[in-house]
Amino acid sequence: MHTTGDYLKLHFLVFLWGFTGILGKLITLPAVEMVFYRTLLAAIGMAVLLVAVKSSFKVSTSDLVKLLLTGFIVSAHWLTFFASARVSNISVSLVGFATASLWTAFLEPLVKGQRIRMIEFVFGSIVLVGLYIIFSADFSYSTGLILGVLSGLTCAVFSVINSQLVHRISSYAITFYEMVGACLGTILFFPIYTHYWAASHELQLTPNLMDWICLALLAWLCSVYAYSAGVELMKKISVFFFQLTLNLEPIYGIVMAVLIFGESEKMTMRFYTGTVILLCAVLVYPWIKKRFTVGQTTAIVH
Repeated sequence: MHTTGDYLKLHFLVFLWGFTGILGKLITLPAVEMVFYRTLLAAIGMAVLLVAVKSSFKVSTSDLVKLLLTGFIVSAHWLTFFASARVSNISVSLVGFATASLWTAFLEPLVKGQRIRMIEFVFGSIVLVGLYIIFSADFSYSTGLILGVLSGLTCAVFSVINSQLVHRISSYAITFYEMVGACLGTILFFPIYTHYWAASHELQLTPNLMDWICLALLAWLCSVYAYSAGVELMKKISVFFFQLTLNLEPIYGIVMAVLIFGESEKMTMRFYTGTVILLCAVLVYPWIKKRFTVGQTTAIVH
């Protein structure tokens, strides 16, 4: 059973994830090199945490393979998210990412062998309407939007996978092995990246001091803490509600961008209109879902 504290903790995690776009913009490294350092530092940080709390690294061979492959998906998520922000802006990358709730509404029932529930499809659609209103002026950034949507899809995929794994594997172990997998996945992507996209066909692996500070925050606060805490919350909160709440990330991200970068991030009436729609969807969903579940249970009893 989830509590009010679980919801508050989830919103705090979403706030931290909303800050990742800001940190990504402050880091001077290209997106691929940034993801490599983030995942490497996160894997090291999780290893230290596992030792500190005396938690076991042990998982079965089959689970190890699943976790490492899921880490590849995590890598794809971060690569597409940060690349989207680089080729467009933070707003476009966030609105693309926020499609994760709609992807989840389709993916979770398929994984569990269930029919798609209309309530989740409807609320996912409402969220998209709100986000479209907020960022409609920025839809000219087609490449950035496509990368952002891919970021949302990959986020939905690894979230659904983790919601299954967390019931038999500790959240710390899940996070550690997925960070290792994400780092390996990024390294395996290096040859393709340097051949087609990297400047001068070379990796830029020399962060400056500010880069290291931002990378440490990305890795240890926004990844090690937030990722493992988020996986742990999936024991109590449905994947869809988790993803629906994640749609607040664009709001937090844009507000912080305005505070930090000033006029370069403008907030219009569309922003406030979309925000109201999005917040209503997030806040009303638990109440509607509870009534829907109660009604469904009563019908079965009768």
